[in-house]
Amino acid sequence: MKWMVNGQEMELERGATALDVLEKLPKEVKKEALVAKINGNLISLMEPIPEEGNLEILTFADADGRWTLRHTASHVLAQAVKNLKPEAKLAIGPAIENGFYYDFDVEEPFTPEFLKAVEKEMSKIIKKNSKLERFELPRAEALEFVKDEPYKVELINDLPEDSIISFYKQEGFTDLCAGPHLPSTGKIKAFKLMSTAGAYWRGSEKNKMLQRIYGTAFTSREELDAYVQRLEEAKKRDHRKLGRQLDLFDIFDEGPGFPFFFPKGMVLRNLLEEYWREIHRKAGYEEIKTPMILSRTLWERSGHWDHYQNNMYTTKIDDMDFAIKPMNCPGGILVYKRRMWSYRDLPIRSGELGLVHRHELSGALHGLMRVRCFTQDDAHIFMTPDQIRDEIKGVYRLIDEVYSVFGFKYHVELSTRPEDSMGTDEMWEQATDGLQGALDDLGVEYVINEGDGAFYGPKIDFHLEDSIGRTWQCGTIQLDMNLPERFDLTYTGADGEKHRPVMIHRVVFGSIERFIGILTEHFAGAFPVWLAPVQARIMTITDRADAAARELQKKLEDAGIRVETDLRNEKIGFKIREAQMQKIPYMLVLGDKEAEEGTVAVRLRGQGDLGTMRADELTQRILEEVRTKAR
Repeated sequence: MKWMVNGQEMELERGATALDVLEKLPKEVKKEALVAKINGNLISLMEPIPEEGNLEILTFADADGRWTLRHTASHVLAQAVKNLKPEAKLAIGPAIENGFYYDFDVEEPFTPEFLKAVEKEMSKIIKKNSKLERFELPRAEALEFVKDEPYKVELINDLPEDSIISFYKQEGFTDLCAGPHLPSTGKIKAFKLMSTAGAYWRGSEKNKMLQRIYGTAFTSREELDAYVQRLEEAKKRDHRKLGRQLDLFDIFDEGPGFPFFFPKGMVLRNLLEEYWREIHRKAGYEEIKTPMILSRTLWERSGHWDHYQNNMYTTKIDDMDFAIKPMNCPGGILVYKRRMWSYRDLPIRSGELGLVHRHELSGALHGLMRVRCFTQDDAHIFMTPDQIRDEIKGVYRLIDEVYSVFGFKYHVELSTRPEDSMGTDEMWEQATDGLQGALDDLGVEYVINEGDGAFYGPKIDFHLEDSIGRTWQCGTIQLDMNLPERFDLTYTGADGEKHRPVMIHRVVFGSIERFIGILTEHFAGAFPVWLAPVQARIMTITDRADAAARELQKKLEDAGIRVETDLRNEKIGFKIREAQMQKIPYMLVLGDKEAEEGTVAVRLRGQGDLGTMRADELTQRILEEVRTKAR
């Protein structure tokens, strides 16, 4: 049998495994190999390769390699818990982003002391370097095999009748699992249990509460230590903590999922919205505003009532059903539909900073990152089919410009048709080809995310990388041929006949609230000068400098600079430390000498003392940073 192995042609006997292939590859490849992929399908290294074709050997550098290592670590976790608590019932234990977890049914919640014991037991299991072996059983035998594990019984009973029921065994522990897995437990070179939490079986509050243990695993201690360090840094940057500390925003018990913005937070928010308006005017967009509550008939026509109703807040007005909008799109469609358009008018680009409401489960809420009301920076573009690629490229360039201003790197995913979708195959094919063609024209690297599109069309998603390496999904470009059809949107073509426009839905920030949360953590609250709610604070050493401080404040404010004064009878060191805690960019110190000379001593956040400057020199410096949006 012939294979292409990592691009190299190779011939092996039938029944060979990826481990056999590794014997013919360099030692470093064998050392780092975790799992294999044959013709796009993952298989464990120890399983016979089922067919000829393209065989890839994957390492921890590959997403599937990381997933496999962490999935195996979850089995080691389950074995360790069963060794220590044989009465514990096993639920599920998948790999997740950056780690893994396993759910257990136990009488008492897990304690920190128990986690330490589990880690010690896991280390013993890993040190034994036990082999993992896969085997399959017929349904009846499989059910008999797991009869003492009720959650496994339920999982098997939910499988289709013709399903292959497979198990993985390591030492004396066996678990129901589709795999794949590492060849042995010793491949897990570094791991750490992170936390415990309660979790309902299958995510439903109607089911029993289980105990979940979270962990992470790497192929080296250095990688694990770096990850833990990033987590510690992330705690310091938590936007919820900084929002309170810097008096920007918060969420109160009286409004779970509904954020409050304070005066300084509103400065930041308004600056972002002003920037949004500026770049959209330049890009040919017109701003609109649509109502927050619209009738049920509109949401039925858009498809949201059938596909999204569980996430919508509804009400009755004059005995008729209405919904608080979860999306701005149908309102934007009504704005387009108000008049007849010619092909000469297209494309029509309209943008809206629209407040939407979505019902999120209380357990999913998280600061500004997951809320129940937020402002989407929506825009909708209506165009002719031959304008699709150019418009998508224009949107892409605008999004790229915005993210560059904030210093974000990003990667792109193309999400395709989901199972729960509406529209014809032809519509979906044309829409997907339009998005993919635009990305190819731009020469952009992207990953195809199968089945993750919106119910009405495929989309391009932008995943930002922040200053400590975390990723956030923000911008999106969605191509839609369904809603123009459902709402009977038309334009008059060059032939004088009516034609159907194509629609783009797109956001740049995603939501203003979430983007502020991301920015707060990205900059650790130390916003660049152009975004800082307070750009400068004037601090006096003695009350003799108060008059000079007020005069300087007026000059800076007249120039449009946001400034505060601190005239309290406190030591200057205390005042400076407090200004540093508030992460104010410019700290301006006035004593007798500076007041007499008409200067001010300037300290810059992160750099320290810049010496003395005159008011006009300082003003020019700050305004230049604002103009260039310097970071």
